[in-house]
Amino acid sequence: MKSILIKDTTKAERIEIIREWIPIEDGLEDCEIDLWEMYRDYIDGKKEVAEINAEFQAEYYM
Repeated sequence: MKSILIKDTTKAERIEIIREWIPIEDGLEDCEIDLWEMYRDYIDGKKEVAEINAEFQAEYYM
């Protein structure tokens, strides 16, 4: 598996990674989570996926 770290990817590759995570029938119509917005900082090279996921989990469990 190829690294998904910011240092190992281009912005275009990061966009494709997020696109792969969203199924065609994503089932998120009733959900308030927008994965594109959630991972915007990753796409823009500001935060790693692990950081975003950790922040999300912290907010979810509070």
